[in-house]
Amino acid sequence: MQAFQLQSAVEQVAEYLSKSIIAGEWLDEMPGVQSLAARLGVNHKTVDGAMALLERQGLIEGQGPRRRKTIVAYHQQTHRRSLTIAILTSDLVDFRLDYMVELQHELAAAGHTVRQVNHPYTELSLDLRRIARLVKQTEADAWIILAGTREMLEWFSGHHAPAFALFGRRRGLTIASTGPNKPPALAAATRTLLELGHRRISLLARKRRRLPEPGAPEVAFLEALAAGGIEPSPFHLPDWEETVEGYHHCLETLFRYTPPTALIIDEMPFFIATMQFLSDHQWRVPQDVSLICTDSDPAFDWCRTSIAHLHWKSRPIVLRIVRWVKNISQQKKDVKQSSTPCHFIPGATIGPVIKP
Repeated sequence: MQAFQLQSAVEQVAEYLSKSIIAGEWLDEMPGVQSLAARLGVNHKTVDGAMALLERQGLIEGQGPRRRKTIVAYHQQTHRRSLTIAILTSDLVDFRLDYMVELQHELAAAGHTVRQVNHPYTELSLDLRRIARLVKQTEADAWIILAGTREMLEWFSGHHAPAFALFGRRRGLTIASTGPNKPPALAAATRTLLELGHRRISLLARKRRRLPEPGAPEVAFLEALAAGGIEPSPFHLPDWEETVEGYHHCLETLFRYTPPTALIIDEMPFFIATMQFLSDHQWRVPQDVSLICTDSDPAFDWCRTSIAHLHWKSRPIVLRIVRWVKNISQQKKDVKQSSTPCHFIPGATIGPVIKP
């Protein structure tokens, strides 16, 4: 059965308004709340909630009480200069992610130059001295850092060039950033597994998501386990060396004695590797082990068996970054942190625990 997502009235109105904005129906400012409520046939509080959501996503901007919200036109080119934007990732394959391709196209269409840094920070062993040298040697007006560590983002927040944190441990830092709000969705996914009878649940996440302490999504996962009566242990958030061999050794270890009945896999590449591992060892999904991916991927649309995953829309994230570049090109300070809604989508890769 195809998984589907139920949207609230606020989310439905926000999606309709965002499409209208992108289509150019309104150019400078939004209509009044009462006008939109009458037009759409909804309560004015629903429109208020939708407008607040669009503002958090960076599509519109408040101008004060009783004043109409202005539209942040990402394609607007007035009063700005062209910038060279360097993008630093953990892996070169990240540049091929659909939203990263879209982002680079949007920035280029706005007249900026995008520079792909061909030395991922994982190749530099996350060494700040080496990263600092790389930044110094790279000609760029501003930086976008994908999934940076806390230490790395702290360094960029104090660097002279403007920087934007796309995902990563950004909370509380003076750095512009955005990303999906994963903790509630991951907690919902964990509760669903618990309701299906799962007790041996492992979350496989990158080292920088686990150390020096678990990130917000990982904490939400561990807290959901504790609320379900399970004392979190290294089994639930295992340590592993971030290499192909290290990842497969972790899987071999997990399944050797007391196999997990459910795996939550952080990022698509590891999800694919896990599927291959389970197939090679004749573990059935979901009869023997349930699987959840913490990201959505266009490839999931081609699967006849729906994949359980965390779903978030990338378009608001792309627009937020383009807006940030526009702001700094106009010499406006922008260190706003935002997030986009994220939901758990159940799929056919999860099921109840089958007792032997």
